[in-house]
Amino acid sequence: MISEVQHELIESNLLAKFGGSVPGPTVIVIGGIHGNEKAGIKALKKITEALRDEAIDIKGKFFALYGNMHALNRNVRFNEVDLNRIWNSEHIAELKEHNMDLLNYDVQEQKKLYYIIKDILDNNQGPFYFFDLHTTSSDTIPFITISDSLNNRRFAAHFTVPVVLGIEEYIEGPLLTYINEFGHIALGFEGGQHDSELAVRNCEAFVWLALKASGALSKGQINNYDNYRKLLKNSKKEQHFYEIDFRYAIDKNEEYKMHNGFLNFEKIRKDQLLGYSNSEEVRATMKGKIFMPLYQKQGEDGFFIIRRISKFWLELSRIARKMKLHNFLRLLPGIQQDKKDPYTLIVNESTAAFLATEIFHLFGYRKRVLKKDKLYFTKRDRKVRKFI
Repeated sequence: MISEVQHELIESNLLAKFGGSVPGPTVIVIGGIHGNEKAGIKALKKITEALRDEAIDIKGKFFALYGNMHALNRNVRFNEVDLNRIWNSEHIAELKEHNMDLLNYDVQEQKKLYYIIKDILDNNQGPFYFFDLHTTSSDTIPFITISDSLNNRRFAAHFTVPVVLGIEEYIEGPLLTYINEFGHIALGFEGGQHDSELAVRNCEAFVWLALKASGALSKGQINNYDNYRKLLKNSKKEQHFYEIDFRYAIDKNEEYKMHNGFLNFEKIRKDQLLGYSNSEEVRATMKGKIFMPLYQKQGEDGFFIIRRISKFWLELSRIARKMKLHNFLRLLPGIQQDKKDPYTLIVNESTAAFLATEIFHLFGYRKRVLKKDKLYFTKRDRKVRKFI
């Protein structure tokens, strides 16, 4: 049960909620988990205003949530720690034990967000859909990020924008990765550059189209539906699935500066100058497309390098997972199932060196974690279970 005190905490993060007696999905959209990314909040306010003014009946429930309210008020990405890097079971267990006044501002915001999500999941009917609205420091076409589960892939295919898989292997603790561990569909949507009005319109278009794709609204209930479709079709040239191959992580005491002028999804060549670390050149370790180059003061990721995934590989992995061929991995020497987690395989380093990471990706395993000379691969396709 959520206590009265917890209800008071979470009410402040609730931007709006809608729904009636007609059964349907429960859709949760979060804006502003980074306080300098206000486009999602602006879009949600426009959408909720339209839902009220036009008295649009939603099947199921729709919740619009604020992310990091303290950082939003200060117009900073975060205060002390990145709210989108601290979602894991160990951290959640710890924050439950502490009073709010003992937590820093960002963890206070996490505690509020955790309890409102738990309250929604405990008191509403599924299926549940989670969408997290973001913007980037560089110019970009809109795109989607997902953990690589088949249900996430299927839902992402409703949108004519690029889809990037596997970011959870390179950054620790995103909110949607945590949500995915409980079997729910969870997509991140990046609408454009932070201060762009186009980013607001892109976020607005995405949410309307997501409400339709989830079954909460019909096409006829959405004014300008065709215009929203057309707006996101501007990204159709890059409408492919991509995988992250490299992340440039910025150390705590490092001064990193991105070379000027890079656009998201821009092609780069091996050895091309990308930035400067403490005035030393940083060059590309491989060819590919540059992804989310950092053009702001706060941030732990200098840039990523991504590559396109072939349709053949996507279909092969879909078939392999449907046929549950991942069970054969456990028969190989040097691989065992984690006794504490049925979705995780423990792999010794020699076996991991022999089996390419792509093999684990094929069967739906991601998030490599090294513990005591063992690699841990976690399966992204999961059954829905109780949120804890």
